[in-house]
Amino acid sequence: MEFIWVLFAFICGFGVKLLALPPLIGFLFAGFLLHFIGVEPTASLDTLADLGITLMLFTIGLKLHVGDLLKREVWASTLSHMTLWTLLFGSLTLLLASLAAPYFTDIDLKSAALLGFALSFSSTVCIVKLLEESGEMKTRHGQLAIGVLVMQDIAAVLFLVFATGKVPSIWALGLLGLLLVRPLLGTLLQRAGHGELLPLTGFFLALGGYELFNLVGVKGDLGALIFGMLLSSHPKASELTKSLLSFKDIFLIGFFLSIGFTALPDWSMLSMALLLAVLLLVKFLLFFLTFARLRLRGRTSYLAALALSNFSEFGLIVAALSVDAGWLSKEWLVILALAVSISFILTSALYRSAHRVYMTHKALIKRHEHPQRLREDVFEQPANAEILVIGLGRVGKGAFKALQSLADERVCGMDADRNRIKRLQAKGMNVFYGDGEDADLWERFDTASIKLVLLALPSIDDSRNITQQLRNGQYDGQIAAIARYEDERDALQAAGIDKVFNFYTEAGSGFAEESLQLIGLQSDRNPPAEDETRSAQAVAG
Repeated sequence: MEFIWVLFAFICGFGVKLLALPPLIGFLFAGFLLHFIGVEPTASLDTLADLGITLMLFTIGLKLHVGDLLKREVWASTLSHMTLWTLLFGSLTLLLASLAAPYFTDIDLKSAALLGFALSFSSTVCIVKLLEESGEMKTRHGQLAIGVLVMQDIAAVLFLVFATGKVPSIWALGLLGLLLVRPLLGTLLQRAGHGELLPLTGFFLALGGYELFNLVGVKGDLGALIFGMLLSSHPKASELTKSLLSFKDIFLIGFFLSIGFTALPDWSMLSMALLLAVLLLVKFLLFFLTFARLRLRGRTSYLAALALSNFSEFGLIVAALSVDAGWLSKEWLVILALAVSISFILTSALYRSAHRVYMTHKALIKRHEHPQRLREDVFEQPANAEILVIGLGRVGKGAFKALQSLADERVCGMDADRNRIKRLQAKGMNVFYGDGEDADLWERFDTASIKLVLLALPSIDDSRNITQQLRNGQYDGQIAAIARYEDERDALQAAGIDKVFNFYTEAGSGFAEESLQLIGLQSDRNPPAEDETRSAQAVAG
């Protein structure tokens, strides 16, 4: 990556970060600014962008399960929304064409349908970044949004086949044999160890899947996604995802910069793009009402619909193909590039306050809920629990096991990853599914017997939100949380959390104290802060 790209990306990203907005907004602005001052993009920028998208889809696959795509709320909502949006937008386009509105005068039925289809897609890049930053990839609404994105990708593959006339090779049928080599891929991942070979293995599998599918005439990105899905149940899938995280984020900067190099707009094009952005409200309502009709809860429908309410970079691909075929004027490519960028900015800004908005308008949102709920949305609270661990990742699961040895059935665990809960329940652990940021859950949760809540969550925003909801629900017990850095510790304590455990610094203190016992020595002072186990001993004892 050339230094000027790094310079502008850093300055714009850092400036936007100071305004409490996601850095990707700054990266988009940097791309348009570089284009405006006359900097020419090179082939390496496109290579970085493509590599970032490939790695992103591979990591999505590592967190995805085939069964999630077969759920009615996923495939039915995707097909229903795409159909309704295309019909509504196509009709509006033809209406504007009949009124001789600018840029619509040459639009016919085919062009109107293509525009509607192109704008029906949601941005995988934008949504995944939002969900990852908020720690909601594995929540109910996060998995729903990811499932819809994957179904849209499948629709994109079918469109490209018909639009370009490139029918997959007969050898594409051999891709079904990937199920047979799945154990081999798992062994390869297991033998890669934990060092630098692990992320290199991820690159090999992601790019290998891309090239294999591309070789037989199938969209390469789909290959990266499927290779990830083949390894989603592997014990090292989570570790592999984390090892690729920094690489993926850096390469995706190239993608956001490349959007700005699409074309330079004039004021009329910007006005048209803003008009298209207004229609995102319609897109949100269609998603929300469709999800609600499929018996999803109001909160799930609202959050998933909000995340999906943007335009996709795939719309630019459809527009480019349509311009080459003479179906659309070249101005539409610029308009759509602007509309995609504006939609990224709006989604990134609005989603940050999504949970607060839900709390404010909860009654209105829940009014649209179906009277019957899906079976997996029924909440079941363990009885007689005194200690609740929220978040059962590596730290949370370790704390849970330590607490269980002290308090036995008086400790229970909760996590928003349904597949993780199933695995832990199969091992006999007293855990249940629940999203800690779900205000509806805390309305139905009986905290009368709970004396201690441990928040083992990676996002301090999640910990603060849950603390606020617990206090709003009249919970007066103790709350403990984990932090990675000292500034996070201060923020959590300011939010009203009673004890904050820094698992980077204080894990070392605990390690030293336990080691001293091996030679019969004991520390004559307390560590800087007690860990979850000591808090549990105070409660359980």
